[in-house]
Amino acid sequence: MISAERRSRMFKFLKDLYVRTKDDDLSGLGSQLAYFFLLSLFPALVFLMTLIAYLPIHTHDVLGFVRAYAPAEALDLIETNLHKVLDDHSNGGLLSFGIIATLWSASNGINAVMSAFNRAYDTKETRSIFVTRGLSILLTIAMVFVIIFALALPVFGKVIGEAVFRVLHLSGMFVYVWKIVRLLISFFVLLLVFAFVYQFAPNKRLRPKEVISGAIFATVGWIAVSYGFAFYVENFGNYSNTYGSLGGIIVLMFWFYLTAWVILLGGEINALLNCYRTHGRDSRHKA
Repeated sequence: MISAERRSRMFKFLKDLYVRTKDDDLSGLGSQLAYFFLLSLFPALVFLMTLIAYLPIHTHDVLGFVRAYAPAEALDLIETNLHKVLDDHSNGGLLSFGIIATLWSASNGINAVMSAFNRAYDTKETRSIFVTRGLSILLTIAMVFVIIFALALPVFGKVIGEAVFRVLHLSGMFVYVWKIVRLLISFFVLLLVFAFVYQFAPNKRLRPKEVISGAIFATVGWIAVSYGFAFYVENFGNYSNTYGSLGGIIVLMFWFYLTAWVILLGGEINALLNCYRTHGRDSRHKA
Protein backbone atom coordinates (compact mmCIF):
# COMPACT_ATOMS: atom_id res chain seq x y z
CA MET A 1 0.00 0.00 0.00
CA ILE A 2 1.28 3.47 -0.90
CA SER A 3 2.15 5.57 2.14
CA ALA A 4 0.76 9.08 2.63
CA GLU A 5 4.22 10.58 2.19
CA ARG A 6 4.77 8.81 -1.12
CA ARG A 7 1.32 9.87 -2.34
CA SER A 8 2.16 13.45 -1.40
CA ARG A 9 5.42 13.32 -3.36
CA MET A 10 3.69 11.80 -6.37
CA PHE A 11 0.99 14.47 -6.28
CA LYS A 12 3.64 17.22 -6.02
CA PHE A 13 5.56 15.74 -8.95
CA LEU A 14 2.45 15.56 -11.14
CA LYS A 15 1.46 19.10 -10.13
CA ASP A 16 4.93 20.47 -10.96
CA LEU A 17 4.95 18.55 -14.23
CA TYR A 18 1.56 19.95 -15.19
CA VAL A 19 2.73 23.50 -14.45
CA ARG A 20 5.81 22.92 -16.60
CA THR A 21 3.73 21.74 -19.54
CA LYS A 22 1.83 25.02 -19.30
CA ASP A 23 4.90 27.23 -18.78
CA ASP A 24 6.81 25.64 -21.67
CA ASP A 25 3.71 25.56 -23.88
CA LEU A 26 4.03 21.87 -24.73
CA SER A 27 0.86 22.11 -26.79
CA GLY A 28 2.35 24.81 -29.02
CA LEU A 29 5.76 23.11 -29.17
CA GLY A 30 4.07 19.83 -30.07
CA SER A 31 2.36 21.53 -33.00
CA GLN A 32 5.67 22.99 -34.18
CA LEU A 33 7.40 19.63 -33.89
CA ALA A 34 4.57 17.91 -35.77
CA TYR A 35 5.15 20.36 -38.63
CA PHE A 36 8.90 19.69 -38.65
CA PHE A 37 8.31 15.94 -38.38
CA LEU A 38 6.07 16.11 -41.45
CA LEU A 39 8.73 18.00 -43.41
CA SER A 40 11.40 15.55 -42.21
CA LEU A 41 9.42 12.36 -42.84
CA PHE A 42 9.98 11.80 -46.53
CA PRO A 43 13.66 12.86 -46.64
CA ALA A 44 14.28 10.46 -43.74
CA LEU A 45 12.39 7.65 -45.50
CA VAL A 46 14.27 8.30 -48.76
CA PHE A 47 17.58 8.11 -46.87
CA LEU A 48 16.38 4.93 -45.16
CA MET A 49 15.28 3.32 -48.41
CA THR A 50 18.56 4.25 -50.08
CA LEU A 51 20.53 2.40 -47.41
CA ILE A 52 18.12 -0.52 -47.38
CA ALA A 53 18.72 -1.00 -51.11
CA TYR A 54 22.11 -2.43 -50.11
CA LEU A 55 20.59 -4.81 -47.56
CA PRO A 56 18.38 -7.91 -47.95
CA ILE A 57 15.31 -5.91 -46.84
CA HIS A 58 12.44 -5.09 -49.19
CA THR A 59 10.29 -1.99 -49.48
CA HIS A 60 7.23 -3.85 -48.18
CA ASP A 61 9.21 -4.67 -44.99
CA VAL A 62 9.67 -0.94 -44.39
CA LEU A 63 6.01 -0.22 -45.05
CA GLY A 64 5.09 -3.12 -42.78
CA PHE A 65 7.14 -1.54 -40.00
CA VAL A 66 5.40 1.82 -40.54
CA ARG A 67 2.02 0.06 -40.76
CA ALA A 68 2.55 -1.39 -37.28
CA TYR A 69 2.43 2.09 -35.75
CA ALA A 70 0.95 4.56 -38.24
CA PRO A 71 -2.83 4.93 -38.70
CA ALA A 72 -4.17 3.37 -41.92
CA GLU A 73 -5.17 6.68 -43.51
CA ALA A 74 -1.73 8.14 -42.85
CA LEU A 75 -0.09 5.00 -44.22
CA ASP A 76 -1.79 5.46 -47.60
CA LEU A 77 -0.36 8.97 -47.82
CA ILE A 78 3.12 7.81 -46.79
CA GLU A 79 3.12 4.86 -49.19
CA THR A 80 1.95 6.88 -52.19
CA ASN A 81 4.49 9.65 -51.73
CA LEU A 82 7.32 7.29 -50.83
CA HIS A 83 6.86 5.27 -54.02
CA LYS A 84 6.73 8.51 -56.01
CA VAL A 85 9.96 9.77 -54.49
CA LEU A 86 11.71 6.42 -54.86
CA ASP A 87 10.71 6.21 -58.52
CA ASP A 88 12.38 9.57 -59.10
CA HIS A 89 15.59 8.30 -57.49
CA SER A 90 15.54 4.72 -58.75
CA ASN A 91 18.96 5.19 -60.32
CA GLY A 92 20.57 5.05 -56.87
CA GLY A 93 22.02 8.54 -57.21
CA LEU A 94 21.04 9.48 -53.70
CA LEU A 95 24.25 8.16 -52.23
CA SER A 96 26.09 11.20 -53.56
CA PHE A 97 26.21 14.89 -52.73
CA GLY A 98 22.40 14.92 -52.72
CA ILE A 99 22.32 12.81 -49.56
CA ILE A 100 23.67 15.79 -47.60
CA ALA A 101 20.63 17.86 -48.53
CA THR A 102 18.39 14.92 -47.69
CA LEU A 103 19.95 14.51 -44.24
CA TRP A 104 19.80 18.27 -43.65
CA SER A 105 16.05 18.27 -44.27
CA ALA A 106 15.48 15.11 -42.24
CA SER A 107 17.38 16.54 -39.26
CA ASN A 108 15.07 19.55 -38.90
CA GLY A 109 12.78 17.55 -36.64
CA ILE A 110 15.62 16.62 -34.26
CA ASN A 111 16.89 20.20 -34.37
CA ALA A 112 13.49 21.39 -33.14
CA VAL A 113 13.55 18.75 -30.38
CA MET A 114 16.94 20.06 -29.21
CA SER A 115 15.53 23.59 -28.86
CA ALA A 116 12.53 22.27 -26.91
CA PHE A 117 14.76 20.33 -24.49
CA ASN A 118 16.89 23.42 -23.86
CA ARG A 119 13.71 25.19 -22.87
CA ALA A 120 12.80 22.37 -20.49
CA TYR A 121 16.19 22.63 -18.77
CA ASP A 122 16.05 26.45 -18.73
CA THR A 123 19.32 26.62 -20.63
CA LYS A 124 20.33 28.67 -23.64
CA GLU A 125 21.95 27.20 -26.72
CA THR A 126 25.65 28.10 -26.60
CA ARG A 127 26.88 25.49 -29.05
CA SER A 128 27.75 26.70 -32.53
CA ILE A 129 25.37 26.14 -35.42
CA PHE A 130 27.83 23.61 -36.85
CA VAL A 131 27.80 21.59 -33.61
CA THR A 132 24.01 21.68 -33.21
CA ARG A 133 23.32 20.84 -36.85
CA GLY A 134 25.99 18.14 -36.86
CA LEU A 135 24.52 16.63 -33.69
CA SER A 136 20.99 16.72 -35.10
CA ILE A 137 22.21 14.97 -38.27
CA LEU A 138 24.06 12.39 -36.15
CA LEU A 139 20.95 11.72 -34.07
CA THR A 140 18.88 11.44 -37.26
CA ILE A 141 21.31 8.90 -38.71
CA ALA A 142 21.22 6.97 -35.42
CA MET A 143 17.43 6.82 -35.54
CA VAL A 144 17.50 5.67 -39.17
CA PHE A 145 19.90 2.85 -38.31
CA VAL A 146 17.67 1.85 -35.41
CA ILE A 147 14.76 1.59 -37.83
CA ILE A 148 16.94 -0.57 -40.10
CA PHE A 149 17.77 -2.75 -37.09
CA ALA A 150 14.10 -3.02 -36.22
CA LEU A 151 13.40 -4.07 -39.81
CA ALA A 152 16.28 -6.53 -39.99
CA LEU A 153 15.59 -8.15 -36.63
CA PRO A 154 12.41 -9.97 -37.72
CA VAL A 155 14.12 -11.14 -40.93
CA PHE A 156 17.45 -12.29 -39.50
CA GLY A 157 16.04 -13.08 -36.06
CA LYS A 158 13.65 -15.59 -37.57
CA VAL A 159 16.48 -17.23 -39.53
CA ILE A 160 18.70 -17.40 -36.45
CA GLY A 161 15.88 -18.75 -34.30
CA GLU A 162 15.02 -21.48 -36.82
CA ALA A 163 18.70 -22.45 -37.11
CA VAL A 164 19.09 -22.74 -33.34
CA PHE A 165 15.81 -24.66 -33.18
CA ARG A 166 17.06 -27.23 -35.71
CA VAL A 167 20.62 -27.59 -34.41
CA LEU A 168 19.73 -27.93 -30.73
CA HIS A 169 16.49 -29.88 -31.37
CA LEU A 170 14.54 -27.59 -29.06
CA SER A 171 10.84 -27.88 -28.32
CA GLY A 172 8.20 -25.88 -30.13
CA MET A 173 7.96 -23.56 -27.12
CA PHE A 174 11.34 -22.09 -28.12
CA VAL A 175 9.79 -20.49 -31.21
CA TYR A 176 7.31 -18.53 -29.09
CA VAL A 177 9.97 -17.59 -26.55
CA TRP A 178 12.23 -16.40 -29.35
CA LYS A 179 9.46 -14.17 -30.71
CA ILE A 180 9.11 -12.55 -27.30
CA VAL A 181 12.89 -12.09 -27.09
CA ARG A 182 12.91 -10.34 -30.47
CA LEU A 183 10.13 -7.99 -29.33
CA LEU A 184 12.02 -7.22 -26.13
CA ILE A 185 15.18 -6.49 -28.10
CA SER A 186 13.25 -4.05 -30.30
CA PHE A 187 11.82 -2.40 -27.17
CA PHE A 188 15.22 -1.94 -25.55
CA VAL A 189 16.78 -0.63 -28.76
CA LEU A 190 14.01 1.97 -28.97
CA LEU A 191 14.62 2.77 -25.29
CA LEU A 192 18.33 3.21 -26.02
CA VAL A 193 17.62 5.66 -28.84
CA PHE A 194 15.33 7.80 -26.68
CA ALA A 195 17.95 7.78 -23.90
CA PHE A 196 20.61 8.83 -26.43
CA VAL A 197 18.45 11.72 -27.65
CA TYR A 198 17.55 12.84 -24.12
CA GLN A 199 21.19 12.77 -23.03
CA PHE A 200 22.83 14.60 -25.92
CA ALA A 201 20.12 16.82 -27.42
CA PRO A 202 19.97 19.40 -24.58
CA ASN A 203 22.84 21.85 -24.09
CA LYS A 204 23.50 20.33 -20.66
CA ARG A 205 25.86 17.65 -19.46
CA LEU A 206 23.75 14.69 -18.37
CA ARG A 207 24.53 11.16 -17.26
CA PRO A 208 22.65 8.12 -18.62
CA LYS A 209 20.89 7.48 -15.30
CA GLU A 210 19.56 11.06 -15.36
CA VAL A 211 17.61 10.48 -18.58
CA ILE A 212 16.41 6.91 -18.18
CA SER A 213 13.08 7.87 -16.57
CA GLY A 214 12.03 10.02 -19.51
CA ALA A 215 13.31 7.43 -21.97
CA ILE A 216 11.19 4.68 -20.39
CA PHE A 217 8.15 6.96 -20.40
CA ALA A 218 8.71 7.93 -24.05
CA THR A 219 9.20 4.32 -25.18
CA VAL A 220 6.11 2.97 -23.44
CA GLY A 221 4.11 6.12 -24.15
CA TRP A 222 4.90 6.26 -27.85
CA ILE A 223 4.02 2.60 -28.41
CA ALA A 224 0.78 2.98 -26.44
CA VAL A 225 -0.20 6.24 -28.17
CA SER A 226 0.59 4.87 -31.64
CA TYR A 227 -1.43 1.68 -31.17
CA GLY A 228 -4.23 3.53 -29.38
CA PHE A 229 -4.55 6.24 -32.01
CA ALA A 230 -4.39 3.71 -34.86
CA PHE A 231 -7.19 1.73 -33.18
CA TYR A 232 -9.27 4.89 -32.73
CA VAL A 233 -8.86 5.98 -36.36
CA GLU A 234 -9.65 2.50 -37.66
CA ASN A 235 -12.76 2.01 -35.52
CA PHE A 236 -14.13 5.43 -34.63
CA GLY A 237 -12.36 8.13 -36.62
CA ASN A 238 -14.08 9.61 -39.65
CA TYR A 239 -11.39 11.95 -40.94
CA SER A 240 -11.94 11.18 -44.63
CA ASN A 241 -15.61 12.12 -44.41
CA THR A 242 -14.78 15.32 -42.55
CA TYR A 243 -11.67 16.48 -44.42
CA GLY A 244 -12.05 14.65 -47.72
CA SER A 245 -8.75 14.20 -49.58
CA LEU A 246 -6.93 15.95 -46.72
CA GLY A 247 -7.94 13.22 -44.28
CA GLY A 248 -4.64 11.36 -44.61
CA ILE A 249 -2.60 14.50 -43.95
CA ILE A 250 -4.74 15.44 -40.94
CA VAL A 251 -4.36 11.96 -39.43
CA LEU A 252 -0.60 11.99 -40.06
CA MET A 253 -0.22 15.44 -38.50
CA PHE A 254 -2.25 14.44 -35.44
CA TRP A 255 -0.16 11.29 -35.02
CA PHE A 256 3.00 13.40 -35.24
CA TYR A 257 1.52 15.79 -32.69
CA LEU A 258 0.90 12.95 -30.21
CA THR A 259 4.40 11.60 -30.89
CA ALA A 260 5.92 15.04 -30.28
CA TRP A 261 3.92 15.49 -27.09
CA VAL A 262 5.15 12.17 -25.68
CA ILE A 263 8.78 13.00 -26.55
CA LEU A 264 8.52 16.49 -25.06
CA LEU A 265 6.83 15.21 -21.90
CA GLY A 266 9.64 12.69 -21.46
CA GLY A 267 12.11 15.57 -21.66
CA GLU A 268 10.12 17.56 -19.10
CA ILE A 269 10.11 14.55 -16.75
CA ASN A 270 13.91 14.33 -16.97
CA ALA A 271 14.30 18.09 -16.47
CA LEU A 272 11.99 18.13 -13.44
CA LEU A 273 13.73 15.16 -11.81
CA ASN A 274 17.04 16.91 -12.47
CA CYS A 275 15.72 19.95 -10.56
CA TYR A 276 14.66 17.75 -7.66
CA ARG A 277 18.13 16.19 -7.47
CA THR A 278 19.91 19.55 -7.73
CA HIS A 279 17.67 21.90 -5.74
CA GLY A 280 15.32 19.59 -3.85
CA ARG A 281 12.39 21.23 -5.63
CA ASP A 282 11.37 22.66 -8.99
CA SER A 283 13.84 25.55 -9.40
CA ARG A 284 11.22 27.58 -11.27
CA HIS A 285 9.19 27.97 -8.07
CA LYS A 286 10.10 30.14 -5.15
CA ALA A 287 11.06 28.30 -1.99
